Amino acid sequence: MTVGLFVCAALTVWLHVATFDVMKTVSIRDAKNRLTELAREVEAGETIVVTRNGRPVFDLVPHQKRGGLNLEAGEAYLRSKGITRTEMYIADDFDDPLPEDFLLKPLP
Repeated sequence: MTVGLFVCAALTVWLHVATFDVMKTVSIRDAKNRLTELAREVEAGETIVVTRNGRPVFDLVPHQKRGGLNLEAGEAYLRSKGITRTEMYIADDFDDPLPEDFLLKPLP
């Protein structure tokens, strides 16, 4: 009885996981002819695998907005760590050539 319940529970979990991994697969020719319809399905959150000769070529997935650099958040983080000066100092002679014997001098 216990083994039967375990198998039933395992099968239920597997079916639950398997239903989320199902993706629609279409050929590249079919995708070209039905692009508007497929775009609507992707907008609804579905992932569509496009194939050529039965092999996956690319996925149509919903667009994800990418974040950029948030300078204000970076400055707030530095302030929370006690860093108040965020400007950097670059010396005037930063890009001047080094002396010829710079690498030949012994280390201090």
